[in-house]
Amino acid sequence: MIHQTPKNKSSTETTVDGKASYLVTAGGKIKCLRCTAKSSRTKQQCGRPALKTSKTQKCQFHGGRSSGPKTPEGKARVAASHTVHGEDSKSARAERSAASCRISRLEDAMHVLGMTDQTRSRGRKAQGYVPIKTIDGVRQMMLDDFLHPN
Repeated sequence: MIHQTPKNKSSTETTVDGKASYLVTAGGKIKCLRCTAKSSRTKQQCGRPALKTSKTQKCQFHGGRSSGPKTPEGKARVAASHTVHGEDSKSARAERSAASCRISRLEDAMHVLGMTDQTRSRGRKAQGYVPIKTIDGVRQMMLDDFLHPN
């Protein structure tokens, strides 16, 4: 009976910490570095081949290639684009937050002045929201709006 090395099984070469350093595939024809990541569930070493470009000998799922720019110029390009989740930008989110804060403050002013008896809006308030509880607060809001229009 002829003994053949099974596919996707590691060879007998191991590192100091007991992890297999090479992966032999295609019936022993291909020998490559093995991912050194360890499963938290099964406590076994990852069975995938490590990427050639990986400095930490990891596969693409365990951090073999890090995404994102490395140079300061690349990071500046990403920061300049301001995009998160496609079409949303930091400036658009800031504008929406400021408008939401203004609406909440106007609602507070209406309640303080007795202009409405409706319930207040529910939910989390926008960043930068400071509640208005007195007539002096309403005056201060009006002064701020007059001196610093958006």
